[in-house]
Amino acid sequence: MKKIRRFPILFLLVLPFLSTAQSSADRSVLDTELQRFHLMTTGDTVALRAMIDDDLVYIHSNTMTESKDQHIAAISGGKLAYHKMDRVNVLVRRYGKTAITNGLVKVNVTLNGKNLELPLAYTAVYRKKKGKWLLVNWQSTKVP
Repeated sequence: MKKIRRFPILFLLVLPFLSTAQSSADRSVLDTELQRFHLMTTGDTVALRAMIDDDLVYIHSNTMTESKDQHIAAISGGKLAYHKMDRVNVLVRRYGKTAITNGLVKVNVTLNGKNLELPLAYTAVYRKKKGKWLLVNWQSTKVP
């Protein structure tokens, strides 16, 4: 009986560390996402390339779909110029080395010379590789 009583006490002592670790890991994913948004708005495609998985599928709200190389080329070549990306709301879920974020982001972008202000709902999928979260998939939808 003593072992049974010790287990709940031990669990209660460890629980705060488990929740701290989880929120820290979630923050790591969310910080990675914000850093990626920053690199997109500053046009730093060298640093951005290191944050994107080679298998990237990037689906824009207009259904334009890009690979990693196409996405980087669109930004570096001026086809896409992100001016502002403000994340309004986000939820992160992690499954081992995979993380999914769902949220709302307000995007100010120039696409082929046309300025657009878009409120978007999005889903992003990240995978952890060599200790870094890399974007594998992005899909966004215009919010009416």
